[in-house]
Amino acid sequence: MILVDTSVWINYFNGRSTPATDRLDLLLGEELLLTGDIILAEVLQGFRTEADFHHAKRLLERLEFRPMLGREVALQAAGNYRHLRKRGVTVRKTIDVMIASFCLQNDHRLLHSDRDFDPMEKHLGLRVVS
Repeated sequence: MILVDTSVWINYFNGRSTPATDRLDLLLGEELLLTGDIILAEVLQGFRTEADFHHAKRLLERLEFRPMLGREVALQAAGNYRHLRKRGVTVRKTIDVMIASFCLQNDHRLLHSDRDFDPMEKHLGLRVVS
């Protein structure tokens, strides 16, 4: 399964064409896409109008849903954060480590457009959709 990161959804809902949003367009309806509580909250909190909020909510509710942060993912995220820090990688957003850890633990690929995931791909083996 493919988890679509907030970074892609923000560009998608803002009508920005990027390699990741173009890929998302191709995957919608063709591939089983996944969202989760963390991403749902991040994406939906950013809408200014009720109409845009409800439009996005309806689209995201059609996707497969999984709770993303439980005890095991939280522990793995803490370990992954520490592992990256020991390798000299500065993690800017803990939430990205949580998302990557969820993907790693569940063998999901990640579609993203956020360079913060690059060291997680390199050092942790995060599988990404290119």
